[in-house]
Amino acid sequence: MDILIVGSGGREHAIAWAAAKSPKADKIYCAPGNAGIAEFAECVDIKAMEFDKLVAFAKEKQIGLTIIGMDDPLVGGVVDAFEAEGLRVFGPRKNAAIIEGSKAFSKDLMKKYNIPTASYENFTDPEQALAYLETVKMPIVLKADGLALGKGVLICETLEEAKAGVKTLMLDKQFGDAGNEIVIEEFMTGREVSVLAFCDGKTIRCMTSAQDHKRAKDGDKGLNTGGMGTFSPSPFYTKEVEEFCEKYVYQPTMDAMASEGRPFTGILFTGLMLTEDGPKVLEYNARFGDPEAQVVLPRMKNDMIEVMEACIDGKLSDVTLEFEENAAVCVVLASDGYPEKYEKGFEIKGLDKFKDQDDYYVFHAGTKFDGDKIVTNGGRVLGVVAKGGDLKAARKNAYEAAEWIDFANKYKRNDIGKAIDEA
Repeated sequence: MDILIVGSGGREHAIAWAAAKSPKADKIYCAPGNAGIAEFAECVDIKAMEFDKLVAFAKEKQIGLTIIGMDDPLVGGVVDAFEAEGLRVFGPRKNAAIIEGSKAFSKDLMKKYNIPTASYENFTDPEQALAYLETVKMPIVLKADGLALGKGVLICETLEEAKAGVKTLMLDKQFGDAGNEIVIEEFMTGREVSVLAFCDGKTIRCMTSAQDHKRAKDGDKGLNTGGMGTFSPSPFYTKEVEEFCEKYVYQPTMDAMASEGRPFTGILFTGLMLTEDGPKVLEYNARFGDPEAQVVLPRMKNDMIEVMEACIDGKLSDVTLEFEENAAVCVVLASDGYPEKYEKGFEIKGLDKFKDQDDYYVFHAGTKFDGDKIVTNGGRVLGVVAKGGDLKAARKNAYEAAEWIDFANKYKRNDIGKAIDEA
């Protein structure tokens, strides 16, 4: 069947790569796509939020399956738009995607159903938020309720910082309407782990674990970004932790959403903090993580399209997910200045070195064609991924491969996966 992927980042490149391996996939389209995705798919000039155009295209081309990669269209109801026209689409409906679209909703859901998470309060009034800050201990975490490109979380060390954060989110509207409501949450310490899972509304099947690196600079300094690199699996996600989460987090979340009349079908991403008091949920996302997908999908043995179809058909209980007994590391190559100001349009050299390489991949995030050349077109430009027999080998391979690529203003973190040394 012909397949349509919606999105334009590194995650969508990884999804296109995995889809292209499936015997079920015939022609693949991607809207809008990027220069790397063009290797596997025909890129279509339709933006991710142009639902009517996407639906019309899927009907015209008789698309057998549409895969929604991005959060904005999911939260906006793109799945509902496709289903209304009888089209097969992979992703949660609008009333389920709210688990990512509203942090206040997800925190209230966890409280109601006793899913372990940090203590918190929600605020729509900045004055009440400021008054509450006077009563809590620092550091504290402020979260914009809505979508903010993964950047709407402020970790505040002092009361002054926290008050300034409320102003940034609620009054200055740095993230627009996403800051109309905020969550003020206790600061948790521990190891972070990301777990992606396929869901069919009743059954949940977890993939291998991963860990993201959100901050822009080495040593977890600098501003929050969309993600500067990942490794998989996490050595800190032990069998004991996994069993706890299956019992108290993953299935209870599925059951809670079903109980609320919001059955969740698609990818549920659970961000965990492994605290001294046990694992707790940091956040949920309603789609593949980026750059988590880039290290998880290359390790998956299953046919991704087959698993997605099982989710749509409510037959996920028949599926057993299998992953390679190895490791993968992704190093993001960004434009210097990201996530604030940066320049675009620089030619990228060295991409050909990844051709015909079994355990090395380069997933495009912010790229485009300029004539015959591929040039930078975003803050996060490329995700360089390498496998290895273990995490240390994968890390060494990924950093070596990152040097194969060259473009002006290239920037990367040099400590992705450094935590492996402490495992």
